[in-house]
Amino acid sequence: MTPRARLETVGERPALRIERRLAHRPERVWRAVTEPSELAKWFPAAVVVDLRPGGTIEFTFEGEETPTTGKVLEADEPRVFAFSWNEDVLRWEIIPDGDGSRLLFTHTFGRGEPAIARIAAGRTAAGWDSCLVALTASLDGEEYEQPKDWVGPIEAYVEEFGLADGEVLETGDGKVIRFRRDLVWKPLDEVWPLLTAEKAEGTIIREEPPRLLEISLPQGGVVRWEFTHSDLDGTMVEVTRTVPAGHDDVVPEALRGWREKLKEFFAAAHGS
Repeated sequence: MTPRARLETVGERPALRIERRLAHRPERVWRAVTEPSELAKWFPAAVVVDLRPGGTIEFTFEGEETPTTGKVLEADEPRVFAFSWNEDVLRWEIIPDGDGSRLLFTHTFGRGEPAIARIAAGRTAAGWDSCLVALTASLDGEEYEQPKDWVGPIEAYVEEFGLADGEVLETGDGKVIRFRRDLVWKPLDEVWPLLTAEKAEGTIIREEPPRLLEISLPQGGVVRWEFTHSDLDGTMVEVTRTVPAGHDDVVPEALRGWREKLKEFFAAAHGS
């Protein structure tokens, strides 16, 4: 069974760790993770790199004209290759293992509040799983076809990492239930229409398409949907529901209900 990615903390930052056993010597794996012609077979962007500590590394995605740049942090052939990408750090450690190698990959999220940075870990883990399967196929001289289903793998990691769970915040006049969910890079004008049913469940008290919706519920409390989008971080939604003082008994059911509702919302946003 292929090992799963783990979501950990490095310092104060969230980080993904993935391990793979490869049937190739470290020198061969080193070429696969450092040479642009080899990276083109499995890495998610075209790469140009000055392979030395402090050297520049550039990434260009298909359809983009302007590359993003990073810096090589470690280049210890054939053992360690690490570089920055935007504010994240990617580190590849290659360890001899019999007639092959163990590859230890770490992706440390470097941008923004740690609790917010964690939200995209499910999407990122599923993406790197696919990349590392492609890397293995490339090393083995085999063809690799990108998966057609991304919703399932992402949702599996969201559950595994506890990213689907809500939290309960104390306020001066009751409680607030809060959920934060990654919507990958879906355009806001595509996710906003999915709120039609939500609008019918109460009285709209504030509506600013396609980013903000507040609804007063007949049973008490206010639900707030807030969407954010950026080219670097993708699309995310934060949903809060206020629970007036003296109504704590509704909290457990509300947590369960909103957890399921946001799972369905994610699937609907991605056509599943």
